[in-house]
Order: sequence, then C-alpha cells, then structure tokens
Amino acid sequence: MGCTSCGKGSDSKPGGCNGSCSGGCNRLNTFDWLTTLDIQDPGAFNMVEVSFKNGSRKDFYKNHDYQKVITGDNVVVESGTGYDIGVVTLSGELVRLQMRKKKIKKDTIFGKVIRRANHRDMEKLSEARAKEKSTMKQARIIARTLGLEMKIGDVEYQGDKRKATFYYTAEGRIDFRELIRHFAKDFKVKIEMRQIGARQESARIGGIGSCGRELCCSTWLSEFKSVSTTAARYQNLAINQSKLSGQCGRLKCCLNYELDSYMDALEAFPKRSEKLELENVTATQIKTDIFKQIIYYIHPTRNGRNKIQALHISRVKEIIAMNKKGIKPAELIDVSTLVPEEKLDYDSVNDVVELPPEERRRRKKKKRKPRTDSQKNGKGKKPVPKNKNSKSDNNKTDAGGPKQKVDQSPPKSGAPKKPGDKPSGNKNKRRKWNNKKKGNRKGDNPNKDNNNNNNNNKTD
Repeated sequence: MGCTSCGKGSDSKPGGCNGSCSGGCNRLNTFDWLTTLDIQDPGAFNMVEVSFKNGSRKDFYKNHDYQKVITGDNVVVESGTGYDIGVVTLSGELVRLQMRKKKIKKDTIFGKVIRRANHRDMEKLSEARAKEKSTMKQARIIARTLGLEMKIGDVEYQGDKRKATFYYTAEGRIDFRELIRHFAKDFKVKIEMRQIGARQESARIGGIGSCGRELCCSTWLSEFKSVSTTAARYQNLAINQSKLSGQCGRLKCCLNYELDSYMDALEAFPKRSEKLELENVTATQIKTDIFKQIIYYIHPTRNGRNKIQALHISRVKEIIAMNKKGIKPAELIDVSTLVPEEKLDYDSVNDVVELPPEERRRRKKKKRKPRTDSQKNGKGKKPVPKNKNSKSDNNKTDAGGPKQKVDQSPPKSGAPKKPGDKPSGNKNKRRKWNNKKKGNRKGDNPNKDNNNNNNNNKTD
C-alpha cells in the first residue's frame, strides 16, 4: 500500500502501490484490480470514488468523458461552499458495485469532478492539513472554558481552507451555538459540527488493538454491528470489562466474528446438563469444551475429596436419559467401554550396542592428623608471631634481667598443638617450641619461674 509516507513518483501517484490504494496504508483501502489490466471498456461507468484525508471520508462524484480521470489521480471536486481536493480510489464498474453495496439510490444528486489537481492545489491542501492539529487544541480549550461536556476528536479543513468540520463525541445533545460563535471569531472560516460515536472516533484516529494489528474499524470494517455480552458467554469468555473492551471503550467488534461457529457447535450439546444424578452423589457441570464436545463434571468421593471427570456429550445424553427413567448409574464413565492399555514390549539392546567404559577420576584424599583434647575443647595455645624478633622478645625478662636459655630440643609426642597451625604432610619436620610454654598444663603458672628470677635480682 502507498500513502504520504511511502513517497510519490513524478506523476504525483503513491510510490508504494502504483496508484491502486485508497490514499492510506491499510486505512479503508480498496484495490482497483481492473486498472491493472490492459482492457478498454467503451461503455465505462461515469462515476468515481474519491477519498479525503487518507481514507477517513469517501464520496462518489461524476466523471465526464473529457476529464479522463483514472484511479490514483489527485482531483478537485465540487462542494457546497467551494471546492475540495481528494484522491480517486475506484473507477469503472467497481464503482457501480460499491454503490450497490452501500445502498445508494440512483436518483441521488452527486457532485462533479472539476479537474485534476495541480501543484498549487496540493500546496494549499498541505497548508490546510498543517493547521488542523493546532485548531483542534484551541477548540478543546474553548469548549472547556464554556463548560460543555463534549470531546472534540478530529478537525478536517476543506481543500480551499474556507470550511472546517469539527467531529465531536458527547453522551447527549449539546447546545453549541455560543461555541460556534467563538470558533467563527477565532478561526474565521465556516464551521460545521458533526457528532459521531466512540467507534467512529477510533476509526478516524486509528491505533493498534490488543491482537497487535491495526484496528478493524480504521482498516476495512465500514459497518458497525451491535455487540453484547451474550456473545462472550457463548464463547466461554470471562466477563472482564477491561479485556473485552476495545480502544473505543465499547465491546470489541471481533466478538461477533466467530459467534456463528460457536452457535452451530452448541446445537449438538444437551440443553439440561448442569447436574447428573448418580447412586450416592450428584455430579455438577463446571466446564465445557465446545469444539472437542467434552463436558467436565465434579462430584465428591468416599474419601471426602472432589473428583473431576471429563465426559463426551454422547455419554452425557445417555446419563440424562437414564435419569429420566429413574435409573442412577454408579459411575459417570462406563467401565465396560474402557479399552485396556496395551503393554509395549521393548527389545533388549545390551548385546547390540556396546558403550565404552566410563572413566572415573578418583581424587586423592589428604590424611589429617587426629585432633588433641585441648584443640577439641577450644583451649589451644596462642599462635606465635611470625616476626623475626619474636625469639628475642620471649627471652627478655620483665625487669630487664638476664636472658633465659631456650630449649630447642624436639617436642615430645604428647605435646599439644596450636589451634591456628595447619597440618603438615611431612612427619619428619620438627617444630620449635618455647620452653616457657612447653610445660603448660592445667593448674600450672607459666610466669612462676620469671617471678622467682625477678625476686633474686632484687636481693642482689
């Protein structure tokens, strides 16, 4: 399709579709397939269909033989207060079919095609389209200041900029005589007010629906049929107003598209199937699958739990007929009709396929030395500082006395270990223990020898 965004060629035709579109990309477009054929019709129909403002409005006009206007041409046509500029979307015999579809009478008075639009006409049309947005904003401000309960949805200027049509929506009738006076004073053009519905407003504005496609009313749907919530109930849809409403705030038109198929499928279902009587309980209908012809029932069991079962409509009809005769079946499903499941035999492939042996990597576990009683009770020795001067600090006395000799003999096998020391893998490695801390046990005073030495030094 081609429109103003698709670009135009040298002959002022849309470049996207070679002049066979309705002026807008997927906007109430019609395809004139007869123009693509090299066929000359000597008795061609002298009416053409002209589209205005990218397909938002269409009308029929007389095309004289001397005009030679074809599909895709920009033309100047007559209007009540001057002239307007549009695009020819259909010509020839297809116009006759379109008029028959819209039920237009033969004695209707139509306007005439004046001529083809020139460069100056197209510039004037673009200037009129540029003024529409600012005019709509100002018109909304004026309507709000006057306290009118209406919404101005769109503004359309005529091709000669002598007339402006305001499309508005309102719930009731509105007295806008004062409003028209303000509009005529501010805009200085002839004013026309047209009240439209919410669906017509969304069709003029356009948008994207919840399905991800363009709105049907702005692309191909031209007749609006009434939609009710019964259409949603027949299709087993939840009555959620936000999900069933479209961009216009009304129920979606697509609810009627598949309604006939659902109505035909529901004719095979029994009419009164809400409850089925069994021997001890009553089964209640909770769900229906229309196209699979399955009805879901729920009933309590002996354990006190509810059980859900799916029945075909043929079985439901049988139970209803049995209940009318006073017979109550024991189960919903007929056990005699159940087919036993076949056990499938599988051939052994142990001797056919040989898989390579799996190689497992075994990690070598490090052997740890058993912990002593002091480490288990949390009474390990304090870690020795790693400074080089740690030995010299330990040899000094508190009062500055003589240095004590350090016993560097290997510790005994029963000597306790420090809690912060890491286990060593080399058993032959010897550790140096301080003589002051070597004999620490419960009840021993490690500073006893140092106190005696200090007392001796004082007496000397």
